[in-house]
Amino acid sequence: MQSPSSINTYFQCPRKYFYIYKLRMPTSPSIHLVRGSIAHLVLEKLYTIVPEVISDNYKENLKLIIEELLKKYWKESEEELQQLELTKQEINMYLEETKNMLLNYLEQYIKKLDKEITEKNLNFVEAFNKLKPETEKEYLSWEHYVKGFIDVIENYEGKIRLMDYKTSKKPVLTDAYKLQLAIYALLYKTKHDKKPDEVGIYFLRDGETTIKVTDDLIKEAEFKIEQIHASTESDDIKDYKKNQTPLCKWHSGQCDFYDYCFKNKKIPEEPLPKRTYTPSNN
Repeated sequence: MQSPSSINTYFQCPRKYFYIYKLRMPTSPSIHLVRGSIAHLVLEKLYTIVPEVISDNYKENLKLIIEELLKKYWKESEEELQQLELTKQEINMYLEETKNMLLNYLEQYIKKLDKEITEKNLNFVEAFNKLKPETEKEYLSWEHYVKGFIDVIENYEGKIRLMDYKTSKKPVLTDAYKLQLAIYALLYKTKHDKKPDEVGIYFLRDGETTIKVTDDLIKEAEFKIEQIHASTESDDIKDYKKNQTPLCKWHSGQCDFYDYCFKNKKIPEEPLPKRTYTPSNN
C-alpha cells in the first residue's frame, strides 16, 4: 500500500523508490528525522492535557508543558541521537532550535486561544476544548490503495482543515508538500464523502500556510496515485530510472544509495528487514 512519503519518493527518484520500497534497503537516521518525530510527539501530547488543571496562568503553564514534553521525548530518543555521530554541542544546538520552533507554534496557538476568550467571552477551558483538534489520525483507502497519518484535523466554526507539521527551514509549499496534502484531502473525502475546506502546513519556524481544497486538487491526487500504481508493478530495477539531481550528492553528504547508483556497489541479494526510518519531508 502506498503512502504520501512513498509516492513523493518515487517522483523524486524512481531508483531511490526501488531501493527503499522494493528491496527494503535501510535509510540512515538524521537529526532532521529524529527531531521531527520528537516535535510531532510533543504537539500530539499537548492536546491530551486536562485544561482545568492549568487554567490558572495557562500561558506560562502551556510553555512549561511544551518544554517538559520536549525534554522527555528528547531523552527517550538518546539511542537514535547517539547514532548520528554529532557532537554534544551540536545535539544541544538542535535541541534549543527545536524548543524555539515549538514555542513559536505555541505563541500562535495562544493567540487563537486569546481571540476566543476575548471575542467569544469564553474561559480558557472552553476555548481550549473548542480549538482542540484530532491528532495523528490514520486514513486508509482500499479503493485507492493508499494510507496516511494526518497530523491535525481541525473542525472550527464549520470549517474543516487538515494540517501537517513541518520543521523545514523555509516556509515554502513545495510540489511534494502539495501532493501530500492533496492525498490527505482525497483520503478524507473518500472516508467522509465530503471535501475538507482547507489543507495546509504548520511551519513550526514561521507560521501556517493553507490552500483551499478544490475538485482539481483531489483529481490531481487521484492521477498521481494511479500513475504510481502503474509505474511500480515491476520488480526489475531497470524500470526505475535514476533521477540525477543535486539531491544525489551535496557538499556535506550524499543520498544513502549514491554508491549503488554511481560506484557500482553491490546490491544485497535478499530483501532486508523492515527499516527503522523512512524518507520524510520534515
